[in-house]
Amino acid sequence: MAGINAGTAAQARPQPHHAIHYVNRVGWLRAAILGANDGIVSTASLLTGVAASGASRETILLTGVAALLAGAMSMAAGEYVSVSAQSDTERADLAKEKAALIHQPDEEWRELRDIYVERGLTPDLAGQVARQLMNADALGAHARDELGISDISTARPVQAALTSAATFAAGAIAPVIAAALSPQPLALALIVLTSLLCLGLLGYAGARLGGGRLLRSVMRVLFWGALAMGVTAAAGRLFGAAI
Repeated sequence: MAGINAGTAAQARPQPHHAIHYVNRVGWLRAAILGANDGIVSTASLLTGVAASGASRETILLTGVAALLAGAMSMAAGEYVSVSAQSDTERADLAKEKAALIHQPDEEWRELRDIYVERGLTPDLAGQVARQLMNADALGAHARDELGISDISTARPVQAALTSAATFAAGAIAPVIAAALSPQPLALALIVLTSLLCLGLLGYAGARLGGGRLLRSVMRVLFWGALAMGVTAAAGRLFGAAI
């Protein structure tokens, strides 16, 4: 009887709350999805355009390899430059905030207090919270609540560049392999089908990792991928016939 009561009490005891959030994945997930999607779409579109023009199998394959390498390097360089600019801005703002905390601590306290008042705290409580947070980590409190800079959103140029390059190459390799294994008459169809399958899987993975709607995510990437390949295939057919 005592064992039953103990088991019932254990079941009634509140269990720890472990909520699953997705915002901590935003940085790397955005770069990964962007890189993979761009790798599939840009490489497959280029290949479909060349294949639709009637080019030889060797030309199609060479085009795919060149697109993979050039695209991966371009993504790495572009991501590094853009995220570095964001990082420079963050450092400049933090330097200004650090100087203000040294020379105008009372003004900075009032600024932080007013932020909490706007969020719903009473002035007295907001002032106490601002004071305690500034005593613990003044720069961190202002960076987070005034500037919107946190560990989750902090710019990391090297990580972003490597992620974009790697995911672009991972996405681009699928249509390149399809081009390498396809006989010339079937190259266009197999490149398109392979690329659409990979895009569908990418949309599914992105939705699962980011907590989005599966159908909307899959249809979104399929629509834009199919549109890009359709436009370049039409251009390849048109200019190939003209040449």
